[in-house]
Amino acid sequence: MQAASLAFVTPPDAPRWQRWLVFSAAARIAFFAAMLLGVGVVIHLALGMLGWTPKTASPLKLALVTLSLQLLPTVIAYLVLVKRIERRRMREWSLATLPTFGVGGLVTGAALFTTIVGALWLLGVYHVTGTNPQVNWLPQLLVAGVGAGIGEEIVMRGVLFRSMEEGCGTWIAVAVSALFFGGAHSFNPGATLWSSAAIAVEAGVMLALLYHVTRSLWACMGLHAGWNIMQGTVYGIPVSGSTVDGWLVSHRIGPAWLSGGVFGAEASVVALLMCSLLTAALATVALRRGSIVPFRRHR
Repeated sequence: MQAASLAFVTPPDAPRWQRWLVFSAAARIAFFAAMLLGVGVVIHLALGMLGWTPKTASPLKLALVTLSLQLLPTVIAYLVLVKRIERRRMREWSLATLPTFGVGGLVTGAALFTTIVGALWLLGVYHVTGTNPQVNWLPQLLVAGVGAGIGEEIVMRGVLFRSMEEGCGTWIAVAVSALFFGGAHSFNPGATLWSSAAIAVEAGVMLALLYHVTRSLWACMGLHAGWNIMQGTVYGIPVSGSTVDGWLVSHRIGPAWLSGGVFGAEASVVALLMCSLLTAALATVALRRGSIVPFRRHR
């Protein structure tokens, strides 16, 4: 049952050297990282040759440059990993499941963050001072929504969590991928130890368990994108420390632990509590199904 739910299992007839140097979690993660770096350099050089540089680009062209750097290296590296190393169908990212898991994730992410904003408003933290109907929303949607939603989920859930779970079990994979996800956001503007820990728990753990329960990258990508789009483009709240212009002109007041401070509402204890409720529900589903993959030594 557990093996059937995993996207990849080491072939039983694989020689010992392949088990360590090709099919192990560490080997596949290292291969993906090398591919990601190599393809990223090529894409960056190609964009420079086309004259698409941050100094001369319009906001939309700059967004397309950023989107290209976010998506092309990760998508290409992941396709090569799945098709050439694991040699399997990519069920976790099948177009057939996009209408259900992708749209469902998008709606869930939008609803979840709207609930958080509603709670902050009821607590007197979130205030709207007007609207900005002329906001240039397309670049933000492309970078913070599509780019981050797809690119980060491929790296964190599609490669890191999935490979770790297949090699070390579900709970170790959840912990490691969540720590990496929080650590990756520690370099963002306004980041603190608290904001990184909050991201690790509220998003890192939640999205890892969402992938475990659905076995779909579309679900994770949709939730991630819906969350970011509502946060910045609609409600005008910084997205992981990056200030954006939203359709609503807003500000937050109160202590940083409640409002999230300059990092945004993701660093609020309200977001942490709301996401923890969804995380608890996902963990309950996984436990009732008996789908938790044990540590290899105990399999």
